[in-house]
Amino acid sequence: MIPERLNAGDEVRVISPSKSMSLISREAKQIANKRFEDMGLEISFSDNVSESNKFNSSSIKSRINDLHEAFEDKNVKGIITTIGGFNSSQLLKYIDFDLIKNNPKVFCGYSDITALQNAILAKTGLVTYSGPHYSTFGMKKGFDYTLDYFKKCLMENSPFDIVASKEWSDDSWFLNQEKRKFVKNSGYQVFSNGDAKGEIVGGNLCTLNLLQGTEFMPSLKNKILFIEDDEETNLNTFDRDLQSLIHQPDFESVKAMVIGRFQNASEMNLSLLKKNISTKKELKNIPIIANVDFGHTSPMVTFPIGGKAVISTKNKKIEIIKH
Repeated sequence: MIPERLNAGDEVRVISPSKSMSLISREAKQIANKRFEDMGLEISFSDNVSESNKFNSSSIKSRINDLHEAFEDKNVKGIITTIGGFNSSQLLKYIDFDLIKNNPKVFCGYSDITALQNAILAKTGLVTYSGPHYSTFGMKKGFDYTLDYFKKCLMENSPFDIVASKEWSDDSWFLNQEKRKFVKNSGYQVFSNGDAKGEIVGGNLCTLNLLQGTEFMPSLKNKILFIEDDEETNLNTFDRDLQSLIHQPDFESVKAMVIGRFQNASEMNLSLLKKNISTKKELKNIPIIANVDFGHTSPMVTFPIGGKAVISTKNKKIEIIKH
């Protein structure tokens, strides 16, 4: 179930199902608001978007009310999350999935929001979107690539290729918008050759794994896995998180794997990653492409969780064909 595209004049609602809007600076909000305005989109905010407790979040009740209201409001055509965090999985048992199924619309975010996105896919069949948060739109420099793919995926109907960015950054841009550090992108790295076509599941690996063994875990049968992780991961934690996913039912039918770029603090360089992948016999016969522009570095693509992709390692091609 693919939601309608966003169009000029549409209202996009900002909600905080994980951390609160109170963490976002005034400057970043002003920049973000202007970006949406320039796209012709009307931005609105949920009632409890800035509510904050000792966990820098709001209550489960507040977050659920905001999520339900955003999906139920007929004027709202798209929903974007404020920022990630750690606790959106608290909401899963309280979500009215029938309400979401009956009111399909664009739902975009990443990181901790992976839990909600894959649960929505599993329970309703609705395609959601791994892409920038509202807070990401507050980035002053180095945002053009991110914005371009947000539009390609959410405002256009045509298939599109995910082409590697020319440069990327892992700096704390939100602390100093003027002092940025960008490095040249080495491009995609092929770990295993082949071609594949299938439906996408995934997002943040350690968050996706929280769904294992629950009604909220989507099937991996015939899927293309898009996975990434943040600065808190390292070779050991990534290895066991990936192995846990490999042990899931239907993993043997996974068609391909696409791995997002790791943050510098994780020390997950491509050589280590390739060696780790090579130890896993379950991954020997599927195409694997790494160092792709999604995850916790910038810039990032927007891709559909539940949409369809075509992978070809010969041309290092990743094409989103249904979104």
